[in-house]
Amino acid sequence: MKDNTSRAQKFAQILMAGCLGVMAVAVFFNVILRYGFGSGIAASEELSRLLFVWMVFIGATAAYPAGEHMAFTSLLGLLKPAGMAIRMMTVLIRCLVILGCVLLGAGAWQQVAVGMDTTSVVLGYPVALLPLPVLLSSIAIGVMAAVELVRNQSLDLEQNLDVE
Repeated sequence: MKDNTSRAQKFAQILMAGCLGVMAVAVFFNVILRYGFGSGIAASEELSRLLFVWMVFIGATAAYPAGEHMAFTSLLGLLKPAGMAIRMMTVLIRCLVILGCVLLGAGAWQQVAVGMDTTSVVLGYPVALLPLPVLLSSIAIGVMAAVELVRNQSLDLEQNLDVE
């Protein structure tokens, strides 16, 4: 069986597993301390929130090249026999993805800039670390969509997706 997972995807999976592992351990020990001993680790909640945000956007970035984002392929399936229509729709979709990434990235950049001078209450990390994965993810997905647009890469409609 051939493994089509790229090094970048494997690295992203390792990062997400690491985030999830640290989150699980931190929350588990916090629960034990709170219910067993009446105290907890205040940093546990902040750390878990930060790692969760990073995990979500690492996953979103890794899901894009794998074609695992939500897609409505019913309409595109109808256009498949009409070659020009599907090509035009592909260009429109990629342009909308890039536009969405630009808007998301601009908002994230504003939040990063605001958070540079602020630190979190308990751990003291720069608050800019919370919106930073949004900025990085929007840049990465936008670049991938732009490369697909320039290469005139067709949409993969042959995936094993659940159709609803």
